[in-house]
Amino acid sequence: MSAPSPALPSPRPSPRERTVYIACAAVIALHLLLTAFVFLRPGASRMDHLLAAFIPVALLAFIAEVWPRLPAGLRASFALAFGVFALVSGGLTVSRVRAEGLAPGDISGFLLVPAGAALVALGVWLLWVSRKRGGSLWWMVGRRALLALAALLAIYWVILPVSFAIVATERPSETVESVDLGRPQQDVAFTTRDGLTLSAWYVPSLNGAVVVTFPRTWTAAQARLLVRHGYGVLMVDPRGYGASEGDPNAYGWGSVKDIDAALAWLRKRPDVERRRIGGLGLSVGGEQMLEAAAHNPTLKAVVSEGAGTRSVREAFVPEGTSPVELALQFPQSLVQTVAVWLLGDEAVPPSLGHAVDEISPRAVFFIYGENGQEIEKAANRAYYEAAGEPKMLWGVPGAGHTGAIRAQPKEYERRVIDFFDRFLLGQE
Repeated sequence: MSAPSPALPSPRPSPRERTVYIACAAVIALHLLLTAFVFLRPGASRMDHLLAAFIPVALLAFIAEVWPRLPAGLRASFALAFGVFALVSGGLTVSRVRAEGLAPGDISGFLLVPAGAALVALGVWLLWVSRKRGGSLWWMVGRRALLALAALLAIYWVILPVSFAIVATERPSETVESVDLGRPQQDVAFTTRDGLTLSAWYVPSLNGAVVVTFPRTWTAAQARLLVRHGYGVLMVDPRGYGASEGDPNAYGWGSVKDIDAALAWLRKRPDVERRRIGGLGLSVGGEQMLEAAAHNPTLKAVVSEGAGTRSVREAFVPEGTSPVELALQFPQSLVQTVAVWLLGDEAVPPSLGHAVDEISPRAVFFIYGENGQEIEKAANRAYYEAAGEPKMLWGVPGAGHTGAIRAQPKEYERRVIDFFDRFLLGQE
């Protein structure tokens, strides 16, 4: 049996290879520093981005320092990972410019695209030139199988969750388009306890009851339905979205403060009775509505549609997950949670499985689509079991994610209005 041959090239990198890495890393570091401390979103603070800038920049600099002493496989792994992350962030910059127009801070974002492409090319080249040849057939097959497995796990446990975190904390704002709600809406604004100004629409109440819908851009159909039945609606843009200040977070971390500010604003309205304030949220908005109801007694009745999981704290909440699936999902969820916390600088929210138990004796209504995401079907059943009375659960036939009102419009109207009539207006 012949022994495996050494790597084709010398294990030490050439000066040109290290120069390519340093140049690309400098572009990434420059973008991180500019977006964290110079070109901030309205309402954002430099202190909010210390970790998000310092830790990646420090890691990039450390890898540059030890680059000559790293084996080729590790150099390739770092180059590929940083390259993918740069391409994701650069792609988000392009999307943001299309949605919001060109801003000074976008120039460094555009540079991420060639820098990321160069790092990916460097990583692929390193993997190619450092491959081993020779040896027995079984040795080559076994080694390549192990490398393929390691690559798949690295993609699933590191590349994907970190990329998701980048998208979650850098995604462009959604444009708010005017809609007909059946009665004129007012443009209103209010301030959160951490100093952000939020934008919203308000339709005054005709029956003394009002429902906060969250987020604004997703809940027009639900708001229109409520207005038709005499309810007031307050449609709120979360922080970082629409016309609201702050940094975005697609998982909704920190947005419970936005709902608290909306409720404080409503308590001062002369057309609203304090005992008749409810909430309705879709997807991540439903998750935030559940968290808000758990600690804010102003919310007397809450409809949550399409809630799922948002951090590693809910990794064991869904029912029916096998030990194998949990073993694969937990590292991904953990890495994604840490990455969102690092990049978004918001505390990891409490587990919804524990939060829903705090809503009782106020009412909660869980809705999910039977054709929706598997995770939301399992999670909503688990949240329903964990919640106290009064509570309701509806799995909507034919509905996808947050599509209940389209799949079953008449039944949706009947159930949602009956729920709010009962628990906000006291109509049995």
